[in-house]
Amino acid sequence: MKIAKLYSIGSALLACVVPLALQAAAPPKVGDKAPDFALKTLDNRTIRLTDLTARSRVALIVLRGWPGYQCPICTRQVQDYIASSTGFAEAKAHVVMVYPGPADNLEAHAKEFLENKQWPKEFLYVTDPDYTMVNAYGLRWDAPKETAYPATFVLDSQGSVLSAKISHSHGDRTKASDILEELKRLPGP
Repeated sequence: MKIAKLYSIGSALLACVVPLALQAAAPPKVGDKAPDFALKTLDNRTIRLTDLTARSRVALIVLRGWPGYQCPICTRQVQDYIASSTGFAEAKAHVVMVYPGPADNLEAHAKEFLENKQWPKEFLYVTDPDYTMVNAYGLRWDAPKETAYPATFVLDSQGSVLSAKISHSHGDRTKASDILEELKRLPGP
């Protein structure tokens, strides 16, 4: 009888815990503290978000990464930010672009994505193998030929989210000029 009671209690606890474990993280909203992450650049440097926000505001751009091809909309968005790199330097804001995808060959695909782009040395480009950061931010687009919902966050020097935009389609990306205007309206770092 005791074994049956223990089994019953264990089953009840498991029924409560499993849904919590399976529940995906919710994307951070304005006013939330952005979840910290540590991802690597293509030259194998580890970039920790909290280290960046301790020094300045951060424009965090999550690309679609490698959904089986190089996203042309991501390319246009990145070119827009590169063209505005001087404005981000003047605003004293780091720009971090996250390139997610399956770990197999992600680094090679990320390097391919950077071809023919004049990457500003102040911009950081990190890979997210196996969607560690994307899952922590609730941005995993778990459908065939998808990786992550494109998203843009502006973070202050305490790591709080000042603005957040998540696109649930391929388009509707945040333009660099919109982020720069927002940074101008905010108090300095």
